[in-house]
Amino acid sequence: MKAVFLDFATVSHGDLDTARLVEALPGITLHEVTREEDISERIRECEIVLLNKLRMPRERFLAAPALRLIAVAATGTNNVDLEAARERGVAVCNVRDYCTASVTQHVLAAVLLLTHRLREYGRLAAEGTWGASPQFTRLDYPIRELGGRILGIVGYGTLGRSVAQAAQAALGMRVLVANRPGAPPEPHRVALAELLPRADVLSLHCPLTAATHNLIGARELALMKPDALLVNTARGGLVDGAALAAALRAGRLGGAAIDVLPQEPPVDGGPLVTADLPNFLLTPHIAWAAREARQRCLDEMAANIEAFLDGASRNRVA
Repeated sequence: MKAVFLDFATVSHGDLDTARLVEALPGITLHEVTREEDISERIRECEIVLLNKLRMPRERFLAAPALRLIAVAATGTNNVDLEAARERGVAVCNVRDYCTASVTQHVLAAVLLLTHRLREYGRLAAEGTWGASPQFTRLDYPIRELGGRILGIVGYGTLGRSVAQAAQAALGMRVLVANRPGAPPEPHRVALAELLPRADVLSLHCPLTAATHNLIGARELALMKPDALLVNTARGGLVDGAALAAALRAGRLGGAAIDVLPQEPPVDGGPLVTADLPNFLLTPHIAWAAREARQRCLDEMAANIEAFLDGASRNRVA
């Protein structure tokens, strides 16, 4: 059975064990990177295609008449035309709940870095300001305790719940959950407009839909406390980057940690791709990327493929 992984380098940095994948698909070809213009040729004779973020629109199905399965190395499958897959009888499967621990660690690490102003104080020590101080410490930047403060969660699925539980257990924070944007209100949740003025930290974990695009814009940022923190590890399109940059520069927000952007990589730059925003952390979509999470992702893909070859349905979305 001919199979190909088109963008293997999005999962592995040469540090993963491929044994289970190779056992499921002996002879699979692993391409570190595939250019858009080379995709059709590389999948032309394949029955199984593995990919992460590369696109599979309708016309690519026509270029692969033998295709039987697309295995996606992610939970989101918006890069695959699922309607075209169903029409052509091609199965599509994703991986789920593989990076929960990694994302949870990232959110807490980002919140603590911003709250304790670790980069700023580290800079004072490294640049000699501490050494020239007349006293044993420096108090240039405010630090606060998080115990008893409110963590607002938007998107209360597996990731949102994990972050909430960890913040409660490790930091003693209280949790408020927003109603799902575009969905009917649910018990024990509050409207986003009610949550924003109360949250000391706001963490986003919802999908990007028509209802959530630019969910956090100028109006929403204006409702937040001036010392509140915003963390986005979900989708770049949830936050209006220009509005966030303006709020940070004007001191209307205490800080932000952004791990995702609308365009990745940001080849065209953007309002958040800059070094001059105060108490701001931008990371290159790595919240999910602990080695254990990536290995779990690869092994889950192998399990999906094994199930498909055995005639079973596992993590099927089409």
